[in-house]
Amino acid sequence: MKLNDDDAKLPPPLLDITALAELLGVQPRHIRRLVAERRIPIIKWGQLIRFDPVEIREWIDRYRRPPGRPA
Repeated sequence: MKLNDDDAKLPPPLLDITALAELLGVQPRHIRRLVAERRIPIIKWGQLIRFDPVEIREWIDRYRRPPGRPA
């Protein structure tokens, strides 16, 4: 299969709850709770909930603390 210019511009595949939980090293239940509390960026597509890996990376970066003094 040959890729053309349009294929190169496609966004990364969306993640489901299970895939995101595995990626973050947490239980799917934790991801569901974050969704219910509206604390994580989601894409709602009908009844499906998906996560954009780029948005998730940015969301995680907001929680980073620089090294130095304890928080």
